[in-house]
Amino acid sequence: MRMLSRTGRTLAAATIALSISATGTALADGHALKSPYGEGDQAGASNLMTPEKVKEAMGLMKTGSVISIGRTYEASMPLFGARAFALRGTGGLAGGPLADNNVIWMDDFLATEIGQVGTQFDGLSHIGIGGDNPMFYGGTPASEVFGSYGVKKLGMEHVKPFFTRGIVIDMVGLRGKPMELGEEITADDIKAALEKQGIAPPGKGDVVMFHTGWGAHWIEDNAKFNSGCPGIGLGAAEYLAEAGVAVVGADTWPVEVVPNPNPALAFPVHQELITKRGIFIHENIATERLIEAGVSEFAYIYSPMPTKGATGSPGAPLAAF
Repeated sequence: MRMLSRTGRTLAAATIALSISATGTALADGHALKSPYGEGDQAGASNLMTPEKVKEAMGLMKTGSVISIGRTYEASMPLFGARAFALRGTGGLAGGPLADNNVIWMDDFLATEIGQVGTQFDGLSHIGIGGDNPMFYGGTPASEVFGSYGVKKLGMEHVKPFFTRGIVIDMVGLRGKPMELGEEITADDIKAALEKQGIAPPGKGDVVMFHTGWGAHWIEDNAKFNSGCPGIGLGAAEYLAEAGVAVVGADTWPVEVVPNPNPALAFPVHQELITKRGIFIHENIATERLIEAGVSEFAYIYSPMPTKGATGSPGAPLAAF
C-alpha cells in the first residue's frame, strides 16, 4: 500500500469514521448493548479482576523474571492519522538553585493524544456505534459521553488495575513466517496455536496477546506499519469474547485485521469487543519480547493511568513469569 501524506491519512481517518457511522445502526440493531456487569457500569471487563485471578497469575511466576512489553514513546514512532507526539524540555533549569544545598531541577512538556499513541490501552469511551442513536459501551448515549474537557462518562478513571493470566498466541510460529497485511486470524487459528504451544485456552478474566511479526516494522518502516496489518477478525473476536477475556492485544496498531475482509466494515472488532462487550484492547505490544523469552503464559500486570475523562491510557504493561 502506498504511503499516505499527513493530509491523506487525515482524510482516510475521516472516511473510516463515516464508514463506522454508516454501519453502526445495523450493528446496534442486533445487540442490546447492555453491560454484562450491570446498568451504569463504567469499569467493563476490569470487573473480572478478582483475588482468584491474582492467585492464578501468581502461579505462573515461576522464574521471578519480569519484562516490559510496552514500547518506548518517542517522536519517531508510527502514529495513526494526524496524531502527534511532541516532547519539549525546558532547555535548561526549570528551577533552582534553591536553599543551602543548591537543589536544581528540570521539567518537560508533552503535547500528544497521550492515551492513543505508542503502546496504548483503549478505554470504553474510545469506540462507539454511530447512526441515528449514537452510543457507547452499555448503551450509553453519546450525548452523555461527549465533553469538551474529557468524556463525562466511561473515562479511564473507572478502570480497575489488572493482575491476571496472560497468554501470547504465536502466529509467526504457527504459520512459519511473519503475517502479511490484511491476513486474518480466525478462531481456528487460535485453537491451532494453543495446541501447538501446549497451553490451555483463554478463560474468564484472561488477557490474550497476538504475535504476528508486524512489530518488526515499528520505526523501521512506519509507512508500511501504518498501511494496514494482520489481525483478528470478527469470528476470532467472538470466540475470545465468549471465553470471557478481559483484554485483547497485539503487536499491531489496531489488533484487528486491516483492511477488513468485508470492505463495507471499518474496525468492527473494536465495536464487538469494546462497545458491545466492555473488553479492552491493548495495541502496539512488544510481543516479540515474550517470544524471545520462550514465554507462552505469564502474569499480566498493568494499571491504566487514571486520567479523569480520558479515552485511553499510556503505560508499559509487565509480564512476570
